[in-house]
Amino acid sequence: MVKPTEQIYANYQAEDFDVWSTLYNRQIGILKDAVSQSYLDALIEVNFTADKIPDFNELNQLFKKTTSWQIEVVPNICPENKFFACIADKVFTSTCWLRTMEQLDYLEEPDMFHDVFGHMPLLSNKNYSNFFTAFGSVALKYIDNPVAIQLLSRIYWYTIEFGLIQENSHLKIYGAGIISSFGETKNAIDHSTNKHHFDIEKIIDSPYRTDIIQDKYFIIDSFEQLYSSIGDIEYFLQKKLA
Repeated sequence: MVKPTEQIYANYQAEDFDVWSTLYNRQIGILKDAVSQSYLDALIEVNFTADKIPDFNELNQLFKKTTSWQIEVVPNICPENKFFACIADKVFTSTCWLRTMEQLDYLEEPDMFHDVFGHMPLLSNKNYSNFFTAFGSVALKYIDNPVAIQLLSRIYWYTIEFGLIQENSHLKIYGAGIISSFGETKNAIDHSTNKHHFDIEKIIDSPYRTDIIQDKYFIIDSFEQLYSSIGDIEYFLQKKLA
């Protein structure tokens, strides 16, 4: 399958709308009591519904009025140097193709349900957005250092992709890799999984695997805490590289 490099809304077929609707309804069903209220608020902010695949032109207009993010379509996973440069400039790279009905539960690479449903709503949240952008700027400083990028990827993995947040004494999900996955959602809210308080030094020392359901999560107290951790990220990264 040739992956599109721009979203041509008229090209979506009936199966695409069925896939979006099926995934949306299934995830909302399991997320409603498990996901961050900030995400649910953001979902309303970006006007996502089960019966409509999001239109990137409409989203770009909406983000212009909130946190200034814009969407750039990519066919596959974006190379690291471009990805970090884009997020530092408030450009979110996203696929615009959807998995098939046969691929509902497992996909080897992210499709637009992960990119859009998982990532985009919280881009309208100021502190989350600021962390995302600042993280991209830090990564760009070390883009030619593969060891540093590997360590920074752990921060990204355990926050943006698989982060948990404490909200009103309840543990909630905010990571896109959990939000967009039925299996990861069930696993993340299971009391038996390993959960740790947010600790940059511990995260940097925590390798991860992309081919399994996660076995470790880190919990932030707020998106303000996440954004304010940028200085600590640089400090512990330099300490590790010394």
